[in-house]
Amino acid sequence: MSAAGRDENLSSARVLIVDDQPANVALLERLLRRMGIERITGVTDPRDALANYQAMKPDLILIDLHMPHIGGLGLLEILGREIPPDSFVPVVVLTADGTDRAKQDALGAGATDFLTKPFDHTEVVLRVTNLLRTRRLHTTLQRHNADLQSELRRRAEIERRLAEQNADRIRRVRDVIQNRSVQMLFQPIIKLSSGSLVGVEALARFPAPPRQPPDQWFAEAASVGMGTDLELAAITAALQQFPFLPPDSYLALNVSPATVIDPRLTETIRPYAQRIVIELTEHEAVDGYASLLAALTQLRTNGVRVAVDDAGSGYAGLRHILRVRPDIIKLDLALTRDIHADPARRALAASLVSFGRETGASIVAEGIETPEEFDTLRSLRVEFGQGFHLGRPAPLPRLASENPATAL
Repeated sequence: MSAAGRDENLSSARVLIVDDQPANVALLERLLRRMGIERITGVTDPRDALANYQAMKPDLILIDLHMPHIGGLGLLEILGREIPPDSFVPVVVLTADGTDRAKQDALGAGATDFLTKPFDHTEVVLRVTNLLRTRRLHTTLQRHNADLQSELRRRAEIERRLAEQNADRIRRVRDVIQNRSVQMLFQPIIKLSSGSLVGVEALARFPAPPRQPPDQWFAEAASVGMGTDLELAAITAALQQFPFLPPDSYLALNVSPATVIDPRLTETIRPYAQRIVIELTEHEAVDGYASLLAALTQLRTNGVRVAVDDAGSGYAGLRHILRVRPDIIKLDLALTRDIHADPARRALAASLVSFGRETGASIVAEGIETPEEFDTLRSLRVEFGQGFHLGRPAPLPRLASENPATAL
């Protein structure tokens, strides 16, 4: 048989022949080699069969039924104890006894099939080919099942670890809320033309372990369905400082769309609504604008103003601004940074200032850290700003006692 015409099931197969007649062994070897099977071991003493089986781990075994020392049925019993129960190693009994009793005895002892002597060459080829193909399919299925079980175990381990991580996150967030351990700092928002204080932005800090940025605390809380609970805890902590808020200034609260539509927000801020600005934060696209806009309308009815945070960055694009129609547009610090040295940033900031003028929205620049940035933004007629150059986050009582204008 040519290499191109060989069946892979045959060319890679290992076959063990056990027959006390050397002529039968030689005949079967010739037939098998013509089929393309090269890895053949012939044994004429059945007492050597077990050692040869253990050495070669055959894919197919041919056993004579009547042999001295150990008969075919006895050898079947010995090999049956050796072959793994979940493995399929076909065993064909060779016999000149074609009676039903002989066949039943062979099959009952563990034989897969039988061939009657003298051998019909075509029948040998068909039986051997079919059994080796079945063996290959069984082996492939076993390997697939093993891979599947391994993948299932891997996924189960991942899910177990995720469940543990989520349980830890829930515990940490719950502890922060129950112990009221959210700490609030407040950053001044300044009128750039005069240096006067117009408002403060409430910023949450978490001293509890693990030590990680606030946005990561809120992201982890959201991932376990407690994002709104943590935001409301931070808002409540900020509102507790309201008596220290300087007159004629507002308190800006960072609120996600999910929290905006929660009825608890309206109830929480209702007593302070006239001096509250909701800074609508978003780190992913808004899915349901209808419910968000309805909630914002209700808040505005109570006197709350709405700001769009991080304009010029992320999802705070023009489409979002057009839908929300904010009272305040906050320029992202990525736009403010080095604006004095970047014509593109200046052009974008100028366009937003013009947009705000046309729509009646105030512009607040975030992240002002240098005099050059401050001077450039003021020259662009950006009305308000915040950043380290104007005032760092601090407890509200301390801010109220200081004059932020001295930072200019």
